[in-house]
Amino acid sequence: MHGRGTGRPDQAAHDLYLRILRHGGWIDRAEVADADRPALEHLLALGLLLARPESDVCTAVNPRTVGDRISAELRAEGTRLLVQAAQLPQALDDLTKAYDTAPRPTDRAGTVHHVQGLGVVIRRFAEVEADCHQEILVAQPGRPRHAHQLEDALERIGRFCGRGGRIRVIYAPGAVRDQATADHTARGTELGARFRVLAEPFRHLHIFDRRIAVLQSADDLRSATFIEDPATVDHFLAVFERDWARSGRLLWNPDQASAPESTAHEQVGRLLAQGLTQRAIAGRLGLSERTVAGHIARLRELHDAETLFQLGWQLRGARTGEPDG
Repeated sequence: MHGRGTGRPDQAAHDLYLRILRHGGWIDRAEVADADRPALEHLLALGLLLARPESDVCTAVNPRTVGDRISAELRAEGTRLLVQAAQLPQALDDLTKAYDTAPRPTDRAGTVHHVQGLGVVIRRFAEVEADCHQEILVAQPGRPRHAHQLEDALERIGRFCGRGGRIRVIYAPGAVRDQATADHTARGTELGARFRVLAEPFRHLHIFDRRIAVLQSADDLRSATFIEDPATVDHFLAVFERDWARSGRLLWNPDQASAPESTAHEQVGRLLAQGLTQRAIAGRLGLSERTVAGHIARLRELHDAETLFQLGWQLRGARTGEPDG
């Protein structure tokens, strides 16, 4: 159904308007063919034709005049909607305060919800995130997300950190090879989020305010498990903190081709400082012993260490701030 405010004639109305202009700029409604009557009514609704009250004659109206009028109407409507949007949070303020102060059940033991379906999972994620005020922890393995997903996430990071929230995210090494992800993390760091890379297997995990843990079954968000059992949430929180401690800081520069290697290099040094053997480090990081040996050789050269024991001692001193000697 065509409305006066659409401003755009369809193809039939467009062609009829041109025929009317060629006819001298007017048309008699009584002579319009049945097939052209919908187009005629469309032109009248848009204001591109003006019906004379004393006869059946309709005359063409300058499209420029019609365009100016409709543009003004749309701008006025847009302003009204913007004002309405700005006032909505305040209008719901008393309800929001009531929700925030409402008592929550103290015994959440055994509260586990398995959610199926992309739309349902996304809605549930949005509800939990909206009710989160202090901290969001994310473990994000797998393939890089799409650019539009990263842009949406960046807006949420800005809002959450802007009101004092904290965000920490762990990525897999492959993330730094993706231009969009590297840009996202650089901008997210500026907004206050913290990012690290973990070069060992880990699974999808979100933790909201240390009271709700969410496990995803895959990257596609088609199913997820929302856990509110305190003991289970504490377990996954410990898992995240362990992985965060193992992960490496990274200068998020997509042009840095050696970034993944630099991350592994840093992790080898950290584990070596903890006293792990070459074989144990290889097992922990999922690398071959030959690769770990290469990292150790470069670390010995960098720290001018003659023996593996001396290198470990120097690395421990660098981590604790104690002198090397």
